[in-house]
Amino acid sequence: MTPTPSQAATIPQTEEEWREKLTPMQYQVTREAGTERAFSGEYWNTKEAGTYMCIGCGVPLFRSEAKYDSGTGWPSFYEAVDGAPVEERHDYSYGMVRTEVVCSNCESHLGHVFPDGPQPTGQRYCMNSASLDLERD
Repeated sequence: MTPTPSQAATIPQTEEEWREKLTPMQYQVTREAGTERAFSGEYWNTKEAGTYMCIGCGVPLFRSEAKYDSGTGWPSFYEAVDGAPVEERHDYSYGMVRTEVVCSNCESHLGHVFPDGPQPTGQRYCMNSASLDLERD
C-alpha cells in the first residue's frame, strides 16, 4: 500500500525528530534495530481484530487474521497485507544469519522473518510490538 501524502509528510527527517515522535523503546527497536524482551511487548498476546500499522509512518503492515501464537513471545504473522512496504534484508549481526524485516516507507526496523511458520505461507514474521500500532476494527 502506498502512503497518502499526509502520511508521508509525517515521517520524521532527523534523528531528533524521531526521538520526539517515539518512546525510548520504540526508538531503540525501530531506529537502532533493537529487540524488545520476549513476552513483554503490548501485542504479543493480543487477540483483537484490526490492522497492525507501522509505528514510524502509519502504513498498514499486518492483519489480525494472519496473526498466530508462535510461542516465541512476540507478535507473529504468517503474511503481510497485500502491497505492504515490508522489505526483507540480510542480517548478519550477533554472529547469526537472519532475515531482517523493515518498513521500506520509513526504514523502521520491524523484526525478522523465519521459514518456520504455518501454512498457507510457511513464514513467521516475528515482529516487535514497539514497531507496531494496532488500529482496531
